Amino acid sequence: MSKAGIKKGPVRALGAMSGTSLDGVDAAVVVTDGVEILGFGESDYRPYTPEERAVLHRALGQWPNDPGVAPANRVVMAAHRELMGRFRDVEIAGFHGQTLAHDPRGRGTHQVGEGDTLAADLGLPVVWDFRTSDVELGGEGAPLVPFFHHACARWIGAGAPLVFLNMGGVGNLTWVDPRIARPEDEGAVLAFDTGPANAPINDLLLARRGLDYDEDGKLAMTGRVETGALELFLDDPYFSRIPPKSLDRNAFPEMMSLVGELGDADAAATLTGMAAAAVLRGMEHCPEAPDRLFVTGGGRKNPVLMEMLSVSLDCPVLPVEEAGLDGDMLEAQAFGYLAVRVARGLPTSCPSTTGVRMSVGGGQVSRP
Repeated sequence: MSKAGIKKGPVRALGAMSGTSLDGVDAAVVVTDGVEILGFGESDYRPYTPEERAVLHRALGQWPNDPGVAPANRVVMAAHRELMGRFRDVEIAGFHGQTLAHDPRGRGTHQVGEGDTLAADLGLPVVWDFRTSDVELGGEGAPLVPFFHHACARWIGAGAPLVFLNMGGVGNLTWVDPRIARPEDEGAVLAFDTGPANAPINDLLLARRGLDYDEDGKLAMTGRVETGALELFLDDPYFSRIPPKSLDRNAFPEMMSLVGELGDADAAATLTGMAAAAVLRGMEHCPEAPDRLFVTGGGRKNPVLMEMLSVSLDCPVLPVEEAGLDGDMLEAQAFGYLAVRVARGLPTSCPSTTGVRMSVGGGQVSRP
């Protein structure tokens, strides 16, 4: 038995993720021993209501004991309890919670949610608070999914370096060499946040049209990219910083002012172009050109963004479904996988993923 009380060998692990796009909670089962992926199970989604989303928006940027945190915690706990309670025959759960603030070189990182309460509610060991240990050891605390990306690359039988690009609220990139057996070994992975992705586009659509997002890129498709605004955006020193590096959801507040004078369509097109250009700048840091780039997260459903990436990059740009993976549930599956790693004393991040001083296994384990 591990310290979480789970059996040896493969287990059915449930992971849950509520991302920076604030659309809802994803939950999914992965079968794993904490090293290899042995299969995938069922998945489900619970959207936030407009009222819940408004509560979470008001709490963004807040730290423990700030006034918006308690209401946000109630929303997050209720949504996760409802969704994760639908699953049966799982042996451990990974609970990411909702990031409200992320300042690894300052105040740290703040995810709202109570894993100990959730463990009691679900009757399962729950691994949570994944990021704090990494930050305390000098890491960025993000991104945390790269070790799972490495396992995915080996699961699909990749024989050459490839990139997983998650275009959620914030973009993050994982360069993987699947020929190296362990993700913590030198040269196996490089990971970092590329820049803003869907979050500014979603915020624009909500503010100007009362919509949650630019469905199928329809608005951006009718606009044009304002190159002056794009060039000013790319002047930000973040893009020349050597990775690992990470971002808060609202790390580029000037984006909205850069498109403030543009019409809705041009503003949407320009913000989409900024997301793609940030990826292009990020690709310059990859140690070797990838064989393929697989896009996960909501951005892969935006044909304008996908076209911008395809014409800019020198490798095939494909939705991650082309590899037999579920782009809607990959991050939820990742936290199930990481939960098993934490329970078995395996690292979840290393110097080349978060800049942490040494390989570390983050996360608290709460038993029911």
